[in-house]
Amino acid sequence: MQKILVFILSIGILSCSSPKTTVDEIIIGKKIYVCDSLFSTAEAMALCGSKIVEWGSKDDIIKKYSSEKISIHEGYIYPGFIDAHSHFYGYGTTLNKVDLRNTFSLEDVVNKTVEFAKSNKDYWITGRGWDQTDWTEKGSISNNLLNIYFPDRPVFIKRIDGHAAIANRKALELAGITNKTSIEGGTIEQKNGMMTGLLTDNAMKLVDGIISKPSRSSQISALLKAQENCFKAGLTSVTDAGLDLSIIQLIDSLQQSGDLKIRLYIMANPSRENFEYFKKNGAITRPKLQVSSFKIYADGALGSRGAKLKAPYCDKENFTGVWVTNPKTIDSLCEQILAMNFQANTHCIGDSANRKVLEIYGKHLKGKNDHRWRIEHAQVITPSDRNLFVDYSIIPSVQPTHATSDMNWASDRICSHRMDGAYAYRSLLKLNHYLPLGTDFPIEDISPLKTFYAAVYRQNEKNKPIGGFMMNESLSPKEALFGMTRWAAKSNRMEQNIGSLEEGKLADYIVLDQDIVYDRYMLDTKIIKTVLAD
Repeated sequence: MQKILVFILSIGILSCSSPKTTVDEIIIGKKIYVCDSLFSTAEAMALCGSKIVEWGSKDDIIKKYSSEKISIHEGYIYPGFIDAHSHFYGYGTTLNKVDLRNTFSLEDVVNKTVEFAKSNKDYWITGRGWDQTDWTEKGSISNNLLNIYFPDRPVFIKRIDGHAAIANRKALELAGITNKTSIEGGTIEQKNGMMTGLLTDNAMKLVDGIISKPSRSSQISALLKAQENCFKAGLTSVTDAGLDLSIIQLIDSLQQSGDLKIRLYIMANPSRENFEYFKKNGAITRPKLQVSSFKIYADGALGSRGAKLKAPYCDKENFTGVWVTNPKTIDSLCEQILAMNFQANTHCIGDSANRKVLEIYGKHLKGKNDHRWRIEHAQVITPSDRNLFVDYSIIPSVQPTHATSDMNWASDRICSHRMDGAYAYRSLLKLNHYLPLGTDFPIEDISPLKTFYAAVYRQNEKNKPIGGFMMNESLSPKEALFGMTRWAAKSNRMEQNIGSLEEGKLADYIVLDQDIVYDRYMLDTKIIKTVLAD
C-alpha cells in the first residue's frame, strides 16, 4: 500500500509544471503535531538534510517540493519525546542487577535475590526496586533473612527511589559500619541496639564506596541497553540527573564514534573533579550532548522518610527528614555554578527543602533572569512559597508518575492537611507558564506515555483511582505533550534544535498508532517508529 502511495505522489510531483524545490525527504502522516506555540498540526513536512524546511498540508508540501525519498507513515507523528529527568546510565546498570520491582513482601524480595544469585557469579549481589509501601505483609525491615541465605557474600539492595537500601551483615562488615557509626545526612537504623541493615541517603555511600566499579565493557553495555529501551519507548532525548566525569567522557566518546546515538542532557555531580574540569574547559555543547549543569541533592525521598519537612512526619514522631547536602554547602555550590554560567538543578522533595533552596537560589539570582535554574521534583511545596519560582525565574521539573505511585501513602507521611501543596502540577505550571516533565526512571517506568497519562488523567496504568488523584492539579493533553517536548527542551537549554517540528529544527520524531491528544484510553498505544536526525 505504501509503495503505491509513493508511486502516485511521485507521478504527481513529476507531472506538475511549476518548478519545485528539491529536498532530501518528504514525510507524510495521518496528523503531525508540530508542537509550536500555537499547537499547530500538519499532514506533511519537508526535510533538507536532518532539518525541517517546512511543514503544512500534504497538498501544499507536494506542490512546493520534490524528493526521491517520500516517507508515508500510517500513524500520528509527534516530536521525539524528551525525558526531562531520568537516570539513563543508572537505568542501564540495573539491567544487569536483581530487579526487585513488583515485590510484595520482604520474603518476596529475599527470594528474588536468592534466585538471581544462583546464576550471577559476582561476589557482590546488588539490586534495586523494592518498595515497602507496596508490600501486602507490613512490618519492620531487617536483614535477618539475607544474613541466613548469604552469610559470606555481601548483599546490597536498594529501594526503588535509590534513597534507602538493605545491607546484609557481610556488607556492613566490609564497609566498617557498626552500631556506633554515624553519618551526616543519612541514617543507620537500629532496633534494640542492633543494626537492622536499613541505610538511608548518605549512609548508603559507605557501602557504595567499597563495591568494585564495573568494567568499561560493562559500562558501555549498560549505556547501549538503556539507549535501545529508550528508542523503543519513543524517547529521542533524555536527561541524566547526575553523573561523574568518567561516565560523561565515556558517553562523549561513544557519541563521537557513532555507537551512542541518543541525545543526552547531563547534569554533572557536584564533585571536586567535575568542578575543576568544567571550570577549566567550560560546558560541553554538541549536537547530541549538552553538559552545562550540576545536580545537587538537598534532601532524600518521601517514601523512605528522608524528604526534609517543615513539620514532623505524621507516621514518625519528631522526625523531619534529612539534609543530604547541608544548606551552607548548597549555597557555596550555587555561587560557583553561577560564576560558571551553568544551571543549578537541585533535588527537593520536602516543603522545607524546597523553601530553603528557593531562598538560596533567590540570593544568587536576585530577580528575573534566564539562567534556568531548576528544582528537581518540586514535590511538596507550601502554597505560599510558590511565588519564589516566579520572583527568580526558577523552573519546577516534575515527574507525574511519582504522584500516581505515591498517592496511596503520601498523606500518611505528610498528613492530609498538607497535601494541598503536594504533586501540584497545574499550580506549578501557572507560575512561569512552562513545566518540563520526566519519569525519573528507573525509579518509575521508562514510558513517556505513562507520564502523559499520569499528568492528564492522574491515574496509574490500572486506571486507579476512579476519577483521578487530586484532579484539580491535572494538565491538559496539550500541556502534557508540551511538557515532554518543547518545555523539556527549553529547560535543558536545547530548544533551538529540538522540542518541536518547526522550521530549522532537527527532525527528531516518533510515529504512534493512536492520537494520544484525543484518545482517553491510550496506554495500549504502540510506538511504530522512532526517528533520530543525524
